[in-house]
Amino acid sequence: MRQNSGGPPEHSPAGTDGRIPATLRHPGAATFWTAVILTGIGAGLSAAALITLLSAVQHLAWPPNLDLLDAATRTDPWRRVMILLGAGLLTGVGQMVLVKLTGGNGIEITTALWFSAGRLPVLRTMGSAVLSEAIVGLGASLGREGAPKQAGAAIANVLADRGGFSDEQRRLLVACGAGAGMAAAYDVPLGGALFAIEVLRGVLALRLVLPALAASVVAAMVSWVALPDAPTYIIPAYRSGSSIICWALIAGPIAGVVSVGFVRMIALADRARPKGWLRLVVPSFVLALLGAASIWFPQLLGNGKDLAQLTFNGEVAPPLLLALLLLKPIATAMCLGSGAPGGLFTPSLTLGALLGAVLGHLSTWLFPGVPSGLCALIGAGAVIAATTQGPISAVVLMIELTGHDRTFIAPLLVAAITATIVSRTIDSRSIYDARLTDEELAEREKLREPASI
Repeated sequence: MRQNSGGPPEHSPAGTDGRIPATLRHPGAATFWTAVILTGIGAGLSAAALITLLSAVQHLAWPPNLDLLDAATRTDPWRRVMILLGAGLLTGVGQMVLVKLTGGNGIEITTALWFSAGRLPVLRTMGSAVLSEAIVGLGASLGREGAPKQAGAAIANVLADRGGFSDEQRRLLVACGAGAGMAAAYDVPLGGALFAIEVLRGVLALRLVLPALAASVVAAMVSWVALPDAPTYIIPAYRSGSSIICWALIAGPIAGVVSVGFVRMIALADRARPKGWLRLVVPSFVLALLGAASIWFPQLLGNGKDLAQLTFNGEVAPPLLLALLLLKPIATAMCLGSGAPGGLFTPSLTLGALLGAVLGHLSTWLFPGVPSGLCALIGAGAVIAATTQGPISAVVLMIELTGHDRTFIAPLLVAAITATIVSRTIDSRSIYDARLTDEELAEREKLREPASI
């Protein structure tokens, strides 16, 4: 019998001491590392299948062979409303079916890691992942990475059961599975590994990083069977300089404050999720309302990837940037609050890109010659760092997502550091633990450092 509190198990598996293997000579190392590799393979295959499902749904509902923003723009406005209404109905029916089949609610990965030693309801988690990709493909304003993370974590949970792992080993393996899912979805093996350890596990240590790296690189390579091995965002070759670094010193703290507001908005939305029969009604109303808003602002649909790309290229007019800076996070919070499952990484990145672009335009008199697209890029990294409370993984993710490094690394680091310090000073919660109470946060801090380090 194991403890759920994250301490050492009462009875370690046969032939092990329950610790995370530091070397291949450690008892149980072969079993643990086999599970790590299998987690990476499972996460890569599931990510490829889920993203393929998203693309198929999107091409069936919207004009094919186009990005979602282009497809929505070319679609009759009232058809947008009907498609989003369909997404709401699918959400409601899907949630009711999952509750009936699994006999209860799901559990978020962060909550499972800290308070259930990574144990997840597998059927509910996988069902929610499939539902998430379908409704994001239909236009829900949520991230596509949530589903691959769930699938990777669920696969790791099953392997931990089969391997008879201790709570500490299970917790690490599930975090590696979630990071591997992100790595496969966006082709970011290093960023996915750091996300698993820095953001989900909360500890950067060699014996934790190595399994995460192995799982993420395997997942990314396996996903190439169906997903492209290419940067997610194509950006111009911006040049860094003293002006953009000075701008980053000002924009970073602002991004930190905005990130706290977004995290608190997400927390409120999560607490407002409908229960009982309202699960069937509320998503239809909210997503139909999103469809109506898209008549004037089609950029509100989807996870925000297309919108972020436009801001990185400096192709969005300032008045529209300002409007979307207010409306896009509201759309994401409304979708989440309606009970729709989905990720928050790309919506956070898009919020940062919009904020950076707006601040870039507002500061042209102070920093002439600084491109708004470069400001959007720095703002995106700063908000990711602050909303995830993971500045190292945020910087690496921005490098991998764009395929660039030295052109913006210095100002990105400045903005990410200052944004994270400011946000942590105000509120240490991230978008992934926004639902935790103060008591749970205190308990998490006690569990953060594993005894094996």
